[in-house]
Amino acid sequence: MKYKLKIKEEESDAQKYQQSRINAFDDIEGRLETLKKSLRLAKIDTIKYYRDNPTKYTVVYGTDLIDDYLNDMETLLQQ
Repeated sequence: MKYKLKIKEEESDAQKYQQSRINAFDDIEGRLETLKKSLRLAKIDTIKYYRDNPTKYTVVYGTDLIDDYLNDMETLLQQ
């Protein structure tokens, strides 16, 4: 009897684990939506900065680094 009970517990643990992995996608999607809004605001800030400082070469936000991270994420999601 213990063997059957143990198998059920392991299945239950596996189901919980799998569900948490699936739920992680919802969390990531929510974070991406928040990042999308932040990206729009950063773009507006950058436009304002360059309008106020037309001769400057200052990097207001690290778009190169953001782009690299996005490339990494795309690579991770390709199968």
